[in-house]
Amino acid sequence: MSNLILLPVSLIAGWLFHRLKILPDNAPQTLNGLIINLFLPAITLRHTVEMPVHAAYLLPVLSAWLVFGGACLFFWASHRWTQFDRSTLGALLVTAGISSISFVGFPIFEMLYGAEGLQVGIMMSLCGTFLVCSTVGIAVVEIYADATGLVHWKKILKSILKFPPFAAFCIAFVLRCTGYHHSAIVIDFLQKLGSPMNVIALFSIGFQSDFSLNNEHIKALRWGLFYKLIIAPLLVWTVYIVLLKQRGITAHVSVLGSVLGSMNTIGIIAMRQGLNPPLIAQMLSISIPLSLLLLPLFYGLL
Repeated sequence: MSNLILLPVSLIAGWLFHRLKILPDNAPQTLNGLIINLFLPAITLRHTVEMPVHAAYLLPVLSAWLVFGGACLFFWASHRWTQFDRSTLGALLVTAGISSISFVGFPIFEMLYGAEGLQVGIMMSLCGTFLVCSTVGIAVVEIYADATGLVHWKKILKSILKFPPFAAFCIAFVLRCTGYHHSAIVIDFLQKLGSPMNVIALFSIGFQSDFSLNNEHIKALRWGLFYKLIIAPLLVWTVYIVLLKQRGITAHVSVLGSVLGSMNTIGIIAMRQGLNPPLIAQMLSISIPLSLLLLPLFYGLL
């Protein structure tokens, strides 16, 4: 539950630091660099080596890809009415299409379903949202950050391979295949090295946030929140619960995970590439608290 308390505190602290001019305006660039190049690789190495393999975990893993694919279809199909520019469209694709499973989801899954729920959430994060972020998410950012959209696939592949958390994931996966397991000392070291990430990520988002809804991004924000908080969970609900008639913890976590607000990591990456930073900051800072209000509704339905 401490994570759920840290969430609003960190966001508000970042916002206050910006408003009171305690830190320079470029502070988020430094903080985001630490997140991408140090904290995330440490967390990835910590968990990927120890991740279990179980057929039942396929549902939550695939749900992350389903939500992202649905976002692409939704925003591309609606573009004829919205007419968002490239920067805004790219920002919506990655923020509305990827959920914040690790920071927001882990404590909720553990609270609702115990240790098994947490384990399902970890798999959903590592092989679901994290891989979506590290592969197609990076590709979308590269394509929409370029004014022409004519980015060569080699450049996209190079960006993916050079993304430090993805490189850490590949290294950890190879180690896991060799039968390697972390010692207690290594686990403790990686845990402590990556522990500041969530607070700093939310602080950075709060620093860049404008909570006023009377601005030029209100239309895009509404469309993004509508998909992220309403369409995405209904999509997973329809496919898993109605069509496939799945029940149990894995199906439930899949639905609840799709309700959660936008992922911090992909938002930070997209902001660094210039994909409408004000809109991304608002999507992150508003979608996460709103998703916590919607969770009881979907949990009750399940």
